[in-house]
Amino acid sequence: MSEVAKKIGEYRKVQITGGSTYIISLPKEWAETNNIRKGDEVFVGEQVDGSFSVVSIKSEKREEKDETYIRVLPDDNKYAVMRKAISAYLIGYNVLHIIAQGQKSLAVEMRNYLKRFVRNYLVGTEIVIDSPTDLTLQVILNYQELSVKSVLRRMAIIAASMHREAVDCLLNLDYSAAKGVVETDREVNRFSLYIVRLLKLAVQKTRIVKEIGLNNPRECLGYRLIAKSVERTADHATKIAENILNLKEQIDTELLEKINNLSKLAISMFENSIEALFKNDYNLAETTIEKRTNIQKLEKETVLSSQIVKIEEIPNVRLLIESIRRTAEYASDISEVVLNLNVESVLNQ
Repeated sequence: MSEVAKKIGEYRKVQITGGSTYIISLPKEWAETNNIRKGDEVFVGEQVDGSFSVVSIKSEKREEKDETYIRVLPDDNKYAVMRKAISAYLIGYNVLHIIAQGQKSLAVEMRNYLKRFVRNYLVGTEIVIDSPTDLTLQVILNYQELSVKSVLRRMAIIAASMHREAVDCLLNLDYSAAKGVVETDREVNRFSLYIVRLLKLAVQKTRIVKEIGLNNPRECLGYRLIAKSVERTADHATKIAENILNLKEQIDTELLEKINNLSKLAISMFENSIEALFKNDYNLAETTIEKRTNIQKLEKETVLSSQIVKIEEIPNVRLLIESIRRTAEYASDISEVVLNLNVESVLNQ
């Protein structure tokens, strides 16, 4: 057998021992590489495609990212430290020590900023040590307790609600409610980070794919793309609210009606795309994508009507119209992923 073939795998004959037990031997080179000795345990698990994997418990423990240290120098930027913490969280570390390096203590401003960020954005994470020199974070939520699908459903509900509330704020020119929409975006962002963490863990250890609520490893990429589209939908609801805050006065009733109609179509497309995902409905996803033409037509009519507003208000109005259109585009993106995930259901019919 060639060296290339050995690296990919080997053929082994199945034997029977004791009259009823099927056995195969482990490749010697693999056993030596993973320090396997007589009496050691290995994990044998069935994969979603019916195949089996053999995992060395010893090598798996070596690969587990239980604990890490982020050393903070006196001149380090708080945002850079935060980004390191996010990256460590996303790739699966369960305990993060943020410690002072070359200084007596972490700057008060940095410690307070990091604590606020952890509480607001890192799902399932608690601050277990809060001392002048050490801020230790621990992820205490098990991925089996909160699945990808349940989190994504919650994200979608919040994003749709944000969009509707933002457009209502425009109809009523409600600045206070618009500020509330902006603040809600934080909830979607924190769930998005949590989904990325779960999907990265599933890519590293395919045997947990079902434990996080998915059917097979192929779905990991699809759900990552969908989660990003849901997050961006919430971002554009936030942008609508921010542009409302910049308006000086109520805009024309006719234009408001066109914006409202555009919004209703866009958010219905978004909700249908999510429904298609959870129902594995290929046809509903296809129907949602076909509505893009209607969106383009309505957007053109709305933009033409926006010419009647005061010149200083035009940029804000055009930007919020664009955000509504982008919501429809993200719904279409989600639906395309749904088609890819479910295309086998309509083939060879």
